[in-house]
Amino acid sequence: MAAMNDKSKLLIKIAKLYYENNFTQDAIAHKLRMSRPRVSRLMQEAIDTGIVKITISQEPSGFTAYENQLETKYDLLEAVVVDVSDPDSPEQVARDLGAAAAEYFTRLVQDGDNVGFSWGLTLAAMVENMKPEKKSNVTILQMVGGLGEPGSDSHATGLVSRAAMALSGTVCLMPSPGVVSSIEAANLLRSDRYISKTLQKVKDIDIAFVGIGAPTKESLLMRDETIISWKEMDQLIKAGAVGDIGLHFFDVNGNTLQTELNNRVIGISLEDIKKINRVVGMAGGTDKFEAVLGAIRGRYINTIITDTLTARRLIEVAD
Repeated sequence: MAAMNDKSKLLIKIAKLYYENNFTQDAIAHKLRMSRPRVSRLMQEAIDTGIVKITISQEPSGFTAYENQLETKYDLLEAVVVDVSDPDSPEQVARDLGAAAAEYFTRLVQDGDNVGFSWGLTLAAMVENMKPEKKSNVTILQMVGGLGEPGSDSHATGLVSRAAMALSGTVCLMPSPGVVSSIEAANLLRSDRYISKTLQKVKDIDIAFVGIGAPTKESLLMRDETIISWKEMDQLIKAGAVGDIGLHFFDVNGNTLQTELNNRVIGISLEDIKKINRVVGMAGGTDKFEAVLGAIRGRYINTIITDTLTARRLIEVAD
């Protein structure tokens, strides 16, 4: 009987360390001087004997139902639906989605992963909310050259550098502008050995986190017209553009727009993005519905982090 009591005490101690004190199984093994597999077995025993009881609370807002429907109706690997405080504010949407994306990033990214980043406000908010957590042999790759003010929080170079620092990982930068003035200049840059090497490396990405842009005057892309002009954007809209990923535009049905701009972009193509095992698109708010829909229909993303309003509209369209 005494031995049984000792065993129960050990199970309780391990359960409290894991569930109440947030110790990892490795940390518990080190603290109690036992192997990690034994810790895992004892944790399972604590559940089997009723010492630990796990319950799953269904959100009253029904977000899980939205997620399940999006995954089923659009054949997505995963959907994460978030309540945002102001769907009309791109900045607030980015902050709310970015916080959720940071938690998702921590869960998804594993040791040895090659992780690609595009650029944008939501990606910046995700990186800002990432907690330092060392992962072995993780590389963060810049998928598109620099866009906008180099010192801004949303600039791709800064995003990958800060994310790699949080993970104690390595960085692979795209040392060029994201878009240049002519096809000749773009071809010249692509022939540079550093840029060429990075363009090859991005094809080995395991997971990509991408922002989805919308062609509006209020978008980050158009704020000062230093990236592309409104005249160029207006031509894209007339051609049917509803959204972009890394400055490659598509229509509401997911068709890539074959424009001269595509040939001036220094970065990964939409066709190569479609070959990545998991592409996590992050976008929401009242201005982004068609952009998200086009990105899903085009299979440029297979995982979505979005808001409840966009989720409901996507489900309605699928129905």
